[in-house]
Amino acid sequence: MKRTVWIACVVTVAVMCLLPAGGCNRGDATRKHRIVIVTKALDSEFWQTLKSGAEEAARRHPDVELAVLAPEREINIDQQVSIIEDQILKKVSALAVVPGGVSETTPVLDKAKAAGIPVLIVDNDTPWPGKLSYIGTDNRVGGKLAGDAVVKALGGRGKVAIIRGVLGVASHEDRVAGFRDAIAGAPGIELVTIQPANSERALGLTVMENILTSNPDLNAVFATNDQMALGAMEAVAAQKLTGKIFVVGFDAGKEAVRAVKAGQIYAVVAQYPANMGKQAVEAAIKAIKGEPIEKVIDTGTALVTKENADEFLK
Repeated sequence: MKRTVWIACVVTVAVMCLLPAGGCNRGDATRKHRIVIVTKALDSEFWQTLKSGAEEAARRHPDVELAVLAPEREINIDQQVSIIEDQILKKVSALAVVPGGVSETTPVLDKAKAAGIPVLIVDNDTPWPGKLSYIGTDNRVGGKLAGDAVVKALGGRGKVAIIRGVLGVASHEDRVAGFRDAIAGAPGIELVTIQPANSERALGLTVMENILTSNPDLNAVFATNDQMALGAMEAVAAQKLTGKIFVVGFDAGKEAVRAVKAGQIYAVVAQYPANMGKQAVEAAIKAIKGEPIEKVIDTGTALVTKENADEFLK
């Protein structure tokens, strides 16, 4: 009888050791914090650089498990919402989201908050009141840098166009607004058209071709991301107008910066996506621990021209 009782005790202790929060000093001590970053896409150098920055930061924290997820294209906002919903069901420790659209993502962000998941907003700010912090560029300031560059290139006179990202996306709205702020101070600058190209290179090329057909006397174009700027550059080059039409972009990925150095693009506004990824991970860790986080974490911006392009190619 005593032997039977002793065996039962051993089995009980063994089972307790296997329980996630049971005995034997296991459980929470070995549990990893799962941080998920959901971007608008992963199909460009910008998003891949953000991902690399986040992964580098996560490697410094052995208790963190990081995933960076995204829809196939920036325009696939419904797919982004589904990804976030799935992560809520998986009860992740923290979410850092680059919202594809305010109205589409707000309900799912509300769900995340209701589930007790801390939510950070990265790159593309949103008025959603539940965010713990916005981490990214001051896009209006960046847009003004682009506008000032165009005014300078044209000597304050000329016709310009804007090729922008998906309508309603806050980062692109702010870049357009900042650009318009800058050219408003130059009465000789005429904005002839604003057309969307959904942040895609091929569409940027097509849109630029159409703009040139309608406005053969165009002097400059501002594209609100690198991919569209590179597409516009190709359209300008195809018509042998390189150097005659000034192309200004936004992001400063390596390909765009090389184009600036080669004189194919006049200037690009630099963001620091690696820093966005890093700061998103660090802020998420603080949120998980209940530590205070700054409401706005500005990751910086600068204008890249032929004169300083080499600094951004290091």
